[in-house]
Amino acid sequence: MRLKTFHKKKVVTVFFACVFALAFLAGRLIDLMLFESEYYAKKAQDLHERERDIKAARGKIIDACGNVLATNQTVCTISVIHSQIEEPERVIQVLTEELGLPEETVRARVEKRSSIERIKTNVAKETGDKIREMNLAGVKVDEDFKRWYPYGTLASKVLGFTGGDNQGIIGLEVKYEDILKGSDGKILTLTDARGVELPEAGESRLEPVPGNDLYISLDANIQKYAEQAAEKVMEKKSADRVSIIIMRPSNGEILAMTDVPEFDLNNPFELNIEVDEENSSALQAEETQGAAALLTEETQEAAALLTEEAQEAAALLAEDAVEAMTASEQQDAWNRMWRNGCINDTYEPGSTFKIITASAGLEAGVVSLTDQFSCPGFKIVEDRKIRCHKVTGHGSENFVQGAQNSCNPVFIEVGLRLGVERYYSYFEKFGLLQKTGIDLPGEAATIMHKMENMGQVELATVSFGQSFQITPLQLITTVSSLINGGRRVTPHFGVEVRDGEGALLKELEYPAGDEILSEETSETLRYILEQVVDGGSGKNAYLEGYHIGGKTATSETLPRSANKYISSFIGFAPADDPQVIGLCVIHNPQGVYYGGTIAAPVIQEIFANILPYLGIEKDNM
Repeated sequence: MRLKTFHKKKVVTVFFACVFALAFLAGRLIDLMLFESEYYAKKAQDLHERERDIKAARGKIIDACGNVLATNQTVCTISVIHSQIEEPERVIQVLTEELGLPEETVRARVEKRSSIERIKTNVAKETGDKIREMNLAGVKVDEDFKRWYPYGTLASKVLGFTGGDNQGIIGLEVKYEDILKGSDGKILTLTDARGVELPEAGESRLEPVPGNDLYISLDANIQKYAEQAAEKVMEKKSADRVSIIIMRPSNGEILAMTDVPEFDLNNPFELNIEVDEENSSALQAEETQGAAALLTEETQEAAALLTEEAQEAAALLAEDAVEAMTASEQQDAWNRMWRNGCINDTYEPGSTFKIITASAGLEAGVVSLTDQFSCPGFKIVEDRKIRCHKVTGHGSENFVQGAQNSCNPVFIEVGLRLGVERYYSYFEKFGLLQKTGIDLPGEAATIMHKMENMGQVELATVSFGQSFQITPLQLITTVSSLINGGRRVTPHFGVEVRDGEGALLKELEYPAGDEILSEETSETLRYILEQVVDGGSGKNAYLEGYHIGGKTATSETLPRSANKYISSFIGFAPADDPQVIGLCVIHNPQGVYYGGTIAAPVIQEIFANILPYLGIEKDNM
């Protein structure tokens, strides 16, 4: 009886254990089927699908005249799927030969057990098509896009370039990344449990969405004029670099911006370094002696050969210099080459800043056009003797003549009349303590004394553009705002966004600036600056038939003992109704270095080309 009861208990225990297990399994099954089905379905799909990206075509960058400055070239990406390769040695041989890669590199990637292994990107379409036609099992050839810049070096530091993943790195390419990049697509293929593609299943595609086109204010023709003028003066004066900005002062649209030397956008990692000066000089001397020994009738031919040999020698020296660099040195060299000095670097503006001092003085009423000054060649401020550029002095002069002569004592006096607090308030009101807000990355800020640290000496030096630093862009933006009637503008390139069919999607807007100067003072300032060009230090910017206003500058870099200078000129036209403004900054020119002598003619030459082009007619009166 006891044994029967014992067995009955065991049966009941086993029964309830089975019921509990079945209930648990049923519950788990319900959970998997109802609540976790999507998760496991996706896991199963991932196991049986091979996914390859289809790059979206990046949007174009188009200038003010409709010229395409940045577009795309069709290229290919070559990949392998290890589980599908049938002839590994054949695949390794073909990819090594066609792609120009080391065999060990290709072999390592082909033999790697991964779902998909990329062998090479940005392969020429002709090469990709050739590999595709070979029908090598396990080798995938997908069409892709590579950024292409039809004008090569044109506006390289403005446009910027993209990396291997077609993502913007510098310039407008990175600033407008969200507009230009588009959305990538995908190719999906089904495989069996071994990872072998199922041919009857075919492919499914998620089509890419191309990026939108960016229309900018830059004009390729004006940009060419600016770059040619910059390269010409840089070569003539053996300068370190030259920066030029051309802008519409009424709305801040930038028509051209160059900081030569530029670089090749299609080969942005190819350094444009210069060979050692001693090697260059020795090479030139050797060539000259050789040329002198040749017969007269052979001189031209010999000169051509020698020039070609010199170029080859210079190229070899440059290659050797690059190869000798460490990775860190090479990265620094790239950063210097890509750096846009117009916005990334600050400098002492020198006498072009007297425009700001004049504006503040006239607006505050501490100076008028007829105020008389005396310049003995210096001015004593506290314990400092601050010299004028003319050691013998300008003698007696009124304010307009002081501006024409770019007389330091005159502008020191105006600054002292304003006083530190009031001068600093105008500095702030004119927007000089904030960045301009340009649509390019990396803009540098003004380096200025704190007001509490400014004494009379600091005030005096700031008044004629020394002892602080601003960017060339900040200077031209501020001067634009002072001559356009007194309203602060935001410098910019982006104008509008359109789709690939040309339909307008968005007009890019920029905040309307505050009124920083009265219309009356702005008009007076334009008159003064026209006199500077008409008969003063800016006379080399005079252009027959046009009323040009402007200001020259020559500043000495730090340390002063280095005897290195920055020569510059800022000018605008027409003087009574400014439609265009230009700034030229020449860094470390050799020989004559005065801004009025070497920088003013650069803007004059550019204006001679672009004023008729912009439809600004001569004044025949």
